[in-house]
Amino acid sequence: MKKKSRRNFIKNSSLLGSGIFIVPRNVLGGIGFIPPSDQLNIAAIGAGGKGSDIRDSWVSNERVIALCDVHPLGKHGVIQSRKKYPKAKFYVDFNELLDKEKDLDAVTISTPDHTHGVIGNKAMNKGLHVYIQKPLTHNIEEARQLTLSAKKNKVITQMGNQGGSCIGVEKVKEWINAKKIGDINKVYAWTDRPVWPQGFKMPEPSVIKPKDLEWDLWLGPAKKMAYRPELHPFNWRGWWDFGTGALGDMGCHILDVPVKALNLGYPKDVECSVAKIYQKMWSPNYYPEGPPAASLVTLHFEKNNITNSDLEVVWMDGGIIPPRPEVIPADDYLGEKGNTNGVLIIGKDGVITCGVYGLNPKLYRKGEKTLHLNTDTIYNKNNGLDYIHHKEWIDAIKGGYGSKEYKMLTAPIEYSGPFTEIVLMGNLALRSYMLKDGKDFIGRKKLLWDGKNKKITNFNLANQFVGRKRRPGWDL
Repeated sequence: MKKKSRRNFIKNSSLLGSGIFIVPRNVLGGIGFIPPSDQLNIAAIGAGGKGSDIRDSWVSNERVIALCDVHPLGKHGVIQSRKKYPKAKFYVDFNELLDKEKDLDAVTISTPDHTHGVIGNKAMNKGLHVYIQKPLTHNIEEARQLTLSAKKNKVITQMGNQGGSCIGVEKVKEWINAKKIGDINKVYAWTDRPVWPQGFKMPEPSVIKPKDLEWDLWLGPAKKMAYRPELHPFNWRGWWDFGTGALGDMGCHILDVPVKALNLGYPKDVECSVAKIYQKMWSPNYYPEGPPAASLVTLHFEKNNITNSDLEVVWMDGGIIPPRPEVIPADDYLGEKGNTNGVLIIGKDGVITCGVYGLNPKLYRKGEKTLHLNTDTIYNKNNGLDYIHHKEWIDAIKGGYGSKEYKMLTAPIEYSGPFTEIVLMGNLALRSYMLKDGKDFIGRKKLLWDGKNKKITNFNLANQFVGRKRRPGWDL
């Protein structure tokens, strides 16, 4: 059921009754005073790690009334968040928070990937506005469901890929719309991730679980297993039951530029290749429990009126970078400094490159001066975009569904849901890589995708990874 606007109720009720007059807000509270009716009641589900940004300045004019974390005394930022908001009610179970906090307007969700979908869906079905860290969900099925729930409940949503708010994204779109690089047939995107251990067997339990950690809640929809310090609070990204690997971690930051600028829909197909690493701590083979140490994923898209050509998108992680186009000088970096993360958009008449978040885009055309937007002079890379991205969400909530502020959102679920599906297509290929049909590794072939019906059409075994098996009580 759609939640009634507490703010509009307070605003309208103040006009009722005879003899009541409106007192100017500067008389009530002085210059800069924000009346309670203009403040949002916000809760943070996941109050440590990335959830620690509930302490940042974007929320300073609102009320944080509740915090939730499965590790109440965790040293990953939860204690600091609780000290920042001593009056906020603290919960361990998100279900209890969502059921009991009747005056809540909005929630931030900063849990590991595998619980985004369940928490986000329940919050939206209670009429709450949601800000969900990237990737929006753990799998394609969840992304499709959240897209439907956001539309049904008419709530204000934002996925936490801060780079969506970077003006570099708009500059790339401007260059492409002006046909500066002509017809486009190839995109490279890459990252130096993983920066966590990945590509070997799940370790056996080695230590006793911290007494205050609610491990069963942390496991969420995943199968029951004993506590492992390798999974909490950070390295869960390297295991499929909980994370989405380097692609899920950085794809929503890096692929946002070409997906937006080229208006990409569902891909036609996906295929991949993976690395074998021979080191003491790393496996000589690819283990299906988690992503490989490095991978290359290729997606194909049909041409549209922007690309004017069929398009190949090549994703690389684990330190692999693309070949340098001839038009880019030998001493220039690709993407960002050190070539660590980036995008190359290859056109018939030139090349566009940028770093993560769309930072510092450059346009190269043979025989012409390089065009460069220096975003380093505009943003603090670590804080500025994060603040802007959260503020877009806050302003849109206050503006209302469909308002001009709502239209300024750069990653609402109506966009970020389908976008997340594109990103997670690569993981369909990676997770299918070791699947066999008889003696043949069918998963190593190209997988054909029916986006409308969200299914692989030429290898049914791969469709198990479109969604996931869930423990009782963790359904969407």
